[in-house]
Amino acid sequence: MAPSSSPPRLPNVTDLAPQHAAFLDQHFRTKRDLSQGSSNLSLSSSLSQQCSELESLLLRHAAKRTVSWISRSFLAKSSLHQLSLALRDLSLRTSPSGIGSKRFRRVLSEEIPRLTKEMNRIESFRCYLETAVQLEALVGDLEDASLFVMACHRGNMFKLKLLNSPISEDAARKHDKLLQAIKAMNDIEEVLVGVVKFHLQWHCLLKSVDIRVDKILSALRPQVFADHRALIISLGWPPKLLLSKNGSDHITQLPNPLVLMQEDKRRKYSQSFIALCALQHLQKRREERQLNNNLIEKDTQNIQLWAIDELVSPIASRMEYHFTKWSEQPEYMFALAYKVTRDFVTGIDGVLQPLIDKARLISCSAKEAWVSAMVQMLSGFLEKKVFSLLAERYKVKHLKPDVSSSWLHLVDLIIAFDKKMQSLLNLDTCFLAMSESFEGNSRGISVLSIFCNRSDWLKIWAKIEFKNTWKKLNTELKEENSWVISKKCRPGIDTNQDYLLSTVEDHKAPPIAEFFLKIIWEIIERCQTVPSILSRAQFLRFTAGRFLWYFFKFFLFQFKTTELCLDNSDVALVRVCGLINAARYIWIKLQEWSDSVDVLEMKIAENDAGKPMQDDSMDNGCFFDEEMRSLSEMETNWLMEIIAVILRQFEMLSWEYVQNNDSFKDDQGYTNLREDVDLVVSNDFVEALDALKSWLQTVKINLNKKDFSDLWRSIAEGLDHYISCSIVRSETWFFKVGANQFEADMQALIFIFQPYCARPQAFFPCISEIFKLLKLKKEEVKLMHTLLSNNENGSDKWDSAEISKDASQIFLTDQGNEVKYAGGRTEMSEVALERGVDYAENGRMRD
Repeated sequence: MAPSSSPPRLPNVTDLAPQHAAFLDQHFRTKRDLSQGSSNLSLSSSLSQQCSELESLLLRHAAKRTVSWISRSFLAKSSLHQLSLALRDLSLRTSPSGIGSKRFRRVLSEEIPRLTKEMNRIESFRCYLETAVQLEALVGDLEDASLFVMACHRGNMFKLKLLNSPISEDAARKHDKLLQAIKAMNDIEEVLVGVVKFHLQWHCLLKSVDIRVDKILSALRPQVFADHRALIISLGWPPKLLLSKNGSDHITQLPNPLVLMQEDKRRKYSQSFIALCALQHLQKRREERQLNNNLIEKDTQNIQLWAIDELVSPIASRMEYHFTKWSEQPEYMFALAYKVTRDFVTGIDGVLQPLIDKARLISCSAKEAWVSAMVQMLSGFLEKKVFSLLAERYKVKHLKPDVSSSWLHLVDLIIAFDKKMQSLLNLDTCFLAMSESFEGNSRGISVLSIFCNRSDWLKIWAKIEFKNTWKKLNTELKEENSWVISKKCRPGIDTNQDYLLSTVEDHKAPPIAEFFLKIIWEIIERCQTVPSILSRAQFLRFTAGRFLWYFFKFFLFQFKTTELCLDNSDVALVRVCGLINAARYIWIKLQEWSDSVDVLEMKIAENDAGKPMQDDSMDNGCFFDEEMRSLSEMETNWLMEIIAVILRQFEMLSWEYVQNNDSFKDDQGYTNLREDVDLVVSNDFVEALDALKSWLQTVKINLNKKDFSDLWRSIAEGLDHYISCSIVRSETWFFKVGANQFEADMQALIFIFQPYCARPQAFFPCISEIFKLLKLKKEEVKLMHTLLSNNENGSDKWDSAEISKDASQIFLTDQGNEVKYAGGRTEMSEVALERGVDYAENGRMRD
């Protein structure tokens, strides 16, 4: 029997860890605690719970560590794999058959590009075959539909006797086939647009398809037009132009068959109209694509609606019969054309505009297309039968007067007719093809479009207009009253108002200026309806521009024949003022016209046409720039002439006063006067001042405000320079009373300009400086002497460089009551005064 195992021996107290000993001391303080089972049970459960918590904490910590190790393992594996790939790549590069070998480089540089090129060629060939097959199918459908349309009973199904016959039942099928043909052509056009955009090298395919489509269109289009014309005839179009019952040449009210159509005819006409519009839209697309492909500039002229042209064509043939009878009475032609257009415009707009909208023709107006077609019809007749004959007769010298009269009469009728036709369009505001230029859209709305394509006729018209207007002006130029300033012009000048003047009375211009501008404006208005902006600009250059230069020459002649002299009367002065006012007024009006949109467009058209600039300084945005510069030069020159004459006359009248130095030296006549007495103006100076005041008053009454303001300022500046320089040159000596007399005279001179500004003395700076010098006190004079002497001795106390520059030209001496002014600059006293010389600006000179 095996011996029983002995119970485990408890460790010594000294072997226990401190925390274990503390634990036992806390729970088993006495022997009694060991025998209590309840306390032992709670301690056991507490220890078990703590052990389980520690175990779970250990497991979580171990799991985190494991995951972290696995992640690092994966990273290490990835790094090793990349290292393996790098070593393999290095092996390929260094091996004889690797990437670095010649064979591999040849594959990269030659074989792969060749393979890529071959694949692109195959892809392009595949795309070409697909496109060719698609186009072949569409062209085949087009040919089938077109053959059916052209083969469907060669007779006309829309004739009146066939409308109710069984054969008219094929009209629906024929119309369907026509729409199928148009749809096929539109699909073909879509494909060809893509070819032009992405595969321009397929020009042979483009050419072959265009040839086949053009061949079909050349056969299909006449058939469609013939059917449409037959339908129009079956409707009773065009109506007869019946004369009035009283036997006169006036046409009675015209019935409109389009408004009187029955339902069946209306349906058939609508189908034919829409088909014709669709065919025209297709033709326009083809032309745009071909023009863009050939890099040809697109013509911006408005394309007429074929369906409306078909309505105008039969009417035109009947109207031309009446036009030929009225070759000597062209006003009847315009009256008939306007009446036919007006009588049908409402019905055409009401019937055809919904059809145009149904055909989805964007920005198209039936009314405008109708009016434009009628205008072009009349323009064509006048071009072939009237103006061509007048142009030939104009070359014969003795026939020119009659031809000129007939030409002007025709132009007057055309302008009136254009205004009437525009009034028909303006009944309901509409705009055609807003994305295109105004010039192209309006070319067919004016009969004056005849001159847009015939520059020789435009020059003939310009010559006739120039001669006619010059005759009108020449008669007015000979009238003496035309050059006299009107009494309606307001006298005086208002300095509180800006020069925002507009009327001829405000500018005090003579009537000839207003008459001249009226003629120029009439010329501008006469060519206003010329559709081409460049043709309009050329016409104005030939007429208004030439007219302006002729008038300027006459202006210069009027000035040269006027002897500007102020001795006897003011007639010449008033006449020259009138010329200046006229030049100023014309300049302002030309500036206003140049700022208008129409004139700016003409200037831009000239620049775009490559017109050479005659002067680099010319303003590209101003149509009348050269004429305005010439006017400005004339105005300035004539104004300076008046200023020069007034200054010369004043110098002559004041010569004795300026040269007589004794009037400032002689003190004998004032011995009994007090120093503060007000002196009168010198006798030698009164006449000059009186004449100056009279001249300024005359000029103020007759000259415009702007130029008069420049004139009196320039005269004041000239007088200031003249008086000061005369005093300097004469080395005048001033006694005390003589200085007072000089001041009184100059105050009288300055007072003449008082009505024109608040502080006229500001315009006499030199004279004001003389006043300051003459009012210096004895102490100030001595200080000036000291400064000058110090400067001569080389003293730097007062900045001898500045003193020698300004003050050395002043020599002042105080001998009793005597002061000498002997030179220099207008600001000479200011230099010394800035260095500490105090003076009383408003004080009197004292002993």
